[in-house]
Amino acid sequence: MRWMTLAAIGVAGAGAFAVAAAAADIPEYWWEPGDGAPLKSSETYGNAFGQLGLHNASGDITTKGHPFFEAIGTNGRACVTCHQPAESMSVTAATIERRWNETKGKDPIFAAIDGSNCPNLPQGEKASHSLAIDRGLFRVAMPWPPKRQDGTAMEPEFSIEVVRDPTGCNTHPTYGITGEQKSVSVYRRPRMAANLKYFTAPGGGLNAKNLGMATLRDPETGLHSQMNLMSDARAVSLRAQARDAAANHLQLKGPLPEAQLKQIVDFETQVYAGQQSDRWGRQLGGAAGLPEALGPKALADGRVGVLGDNFGNPVFKSFDMWRIAEGKTARDEQEAFRASVARGWDVFFVRPFWIRDAMHINTVGLGNPTKRTCATCHNMQMTGMDLSAGWVDVGTTNVPWANESPELPLFKITCKTDVPPHLYVGRTIYTQDPGRALASGRCMDVGSIVMGQFRGLSSRAPYFSNGSAKTLRELVDFYDRRFNIKYTEQEKTDLVNFLSVL
Repeated sequence: MRWMTLAAIGVAGAGAFAVAAAAADIPEYWWEPGDGAPLKSSETYGNAFGQLGLHNASGDITTKGHPFFEAIGTNGRACVTCHQPAESMSVTAATIERRWNETKGKDPIFAAIDGSNCPNLPQGEKASHSLAIDRGLFRVAMPWPPKRQDGTAMEPEFSIEVVRDPTGCNTHPTYGITGEQKSVSVYRRPRMAANLKYFTAPGGGLNAKNLGMATLRDPETGLHSQMNLMSDARAVSLRAQARDAAANHLQLKGPLPEAQLKQIVDFETQVYAGQQSDRWGRQLGGAAGLPEALGPKALADGRVGVLGDNFGNPVFKSFDMWRIAEGKTARDEQEAFRASVARGWDVFFVRPFWIRDAMHINTVGLGNPTKRTCATCHNMQMTGMDLSAGWVDVGTTNVPWANESPELPLFKITCKTDVPPHLYVGRTIYTQDPGRALASGRCMDVGSIVMGQFRGLSSRAPYFSNGSAKTLRELVDFYDRRFNIKYTEQEKTDLVNFLSVL
C-alpha cells in the first residue's frame, strides 16, 4: 500500500455552498496487488467533500494471501485493482490517469484485454487506453449472439450493426462482431463492491418492471436472484460474478478454486462504504442528533429488502435535524451546507416531475407520462437502488437522450417485426451500449442498464455505466434535460450536496 497525494480535487457541484477544489493535498491510498498490509475494520479516505468511511463488519482483514487482494490470474491484477477501498470499492478516472503517469502505463490496470480500447492496439501509447483514462471505462466483450444463463446461444430479437467504431474493436477480424471471437465490445464503469448484502439477498420471483417476467434463479441455491449486481444483470450471484471477473478481467486460466471463491464472496458481503465526514471534518452519521442513514456502520446495521417511500419510511431516512427554522440564518458555512443538504433531501423525495418515455418505468402501469419523484425508482432503503430488478432505459446510452460521446461505439439495432418493440424508440434504435439486451436478447431491453447505488458517490466519479457524467452536477443536469424538470440553480446545488453526503 502506498500513499498518493492530490494537488487538487475536482469540483462536484456549483453554486452557493458547493465544494470548491481542495487547495491542500489529500492523502489517498492506491492498493497494489500483493501489498499484504492489513485492511482495518474501520478506515477513512479523503475526497473533495470530506472523507469516505469503510467498515469491515468482520473486523480487520488479513490481505496477505487473500484472493481479493492478490494477483490470482495471469495479468498481474487483483480484484482490488479496480475496486479500491479509497474509492468506494470502485476506481476513478482521475486515479487511473495518475497510475498511467506514475507507472508509464505499466500498472496491471491497463492490461490489454480490457484496460485498453482494444487488445490489438499498441499498449505503450496513452491513446490506446483513452476510455479508461478519460472516463474510467473498461471493455466488456459480450458474446454475439447472446448466450443464456446455461451458456447456450439464443436467437436474439434484433440484429446489430456497427455505425461508429472509434476503438476499432467491434469491426476487428478477431475481436469484432463478425470476427473470430464474435463479440460486441461495450465500455462500462466498475461497479461498487461494497454494501452488497442489499443486492445479494434472494429476490422475489417476478420482475414487476419487465411485464411480470420471472427473475432468474441461482442454479447453485435454487433461489430467485435480485438481478441487481451488474450493469446488465447477467450475473445471478456474487459467486457467478467472481467467476466471470476472474476469467475475463484477471485472465485466470482454469476455474476459480472453491476456497478462493468463498474468500472473495465472504469479503465482499461484509464490507460497507459511505461518506463518513464533511469537509470540515465533522461526522455525518452514526451518533445521536445526526442523520441515522449516513456512514458505513449504518449500512452494516441496516435491514435488507425494505421498500422506502417519500414520507413514512424514506429511502435515506430523515435529515430534519439539519433544517434551519424559518426566519433564522445559518451560523456558519457548515450549517449552511447542511441546510442545503436537507433541502436536497426535499428535491429527491418530494419535488415531482414528469417521467416520460422511459422503458421499464412508464411501462409498468404508472402511465406515460407519470408525475413522480427521484425516490419512485430509487426506492431501496439505505442504497437508493431499486428493490425490484433494476434495469431501466432512462436514456443514458440510447439516442436521442444519451450525452454525445463520439469516443464510444455506436450501434444500430433493428428489431424483428414479430416481437414487441422498444415502446419509446421503436424498432430501429441507435445506442452506445445495448445494455441488458446483450444478455436477454430482447428488443425492449435495448439500452436498459441496472441502476447503481447512491452510496460513496463523492469518492467514485465519473457516473453512469458509460462514465458520461464527470461530476454529480453533470449527473443532475442530465436528468434535468432528459425529463425537462426545470430545476432551479438552488435546487441543483442542494441536490448535489445531498448526494455528496451519502
